[in-house]
Amino acid sequence: MITIADIQRKQLRDFYLVLDAVCRERKYLAWTEAPPFRDVKAFVLNSMAKGNPQVVALDNGKVVGWCDITPQSRRTTKHCGSLGMGLVRDYRNKGIGTQLIYAALQRAKAHGLYRVELEVFEENVTAIHLYKKVGFKEEGRKPCAVRIGDNYVNAIIMGLLLKDYSGIKES
Repeated sequence: MITIADIQRKQLRDFYLVLDAVCRERKYLAWTEAPPFRDVKAFVLNSMAKGNPQVVALDNGKVVGWCDITPQSRRTTKHCGSLGMGLVRDYRNKGIGTQLIYAALQRAKAHGLYRVELEVFEENVTAIHLYKKVGFKEEGRKPCAVRIGDNYVNAIIMGLLLKDYSGIKES
């Protein structure tokens, strides 16, 4: 059974392994492997300390996916957060991504964020469909935004205003 919960310190290693697995697919993220564990650990612990939205999907306690929203640091853009997410391959297309993003958006709204934005690779039509389904709108495109090996990947910029957003499922 899949549950969605705030990440816990004891899940750091599992989260790291899931992040690395998605990165190594070289199709969905701008990394081809996860950053060093110490950097990922520092990011997660800092996010936890600040109360930033950071949820994981758990299959009988094992991390199989995540969604986080990181508020921007400038005083003039602190109302905006950047969304990142991923799921292990065997758990995709089962509604788990929808559960993750709803939980993260709900927490972002409670955290006082007004806007959430993201970048998604143009070829990632499944993720684009998910983002549109929950209310994100396309705001622009970045040609050749990422280079993975010899391939340049275009990115789509998407955003969502949370102020009047009613698509968030209340728990």
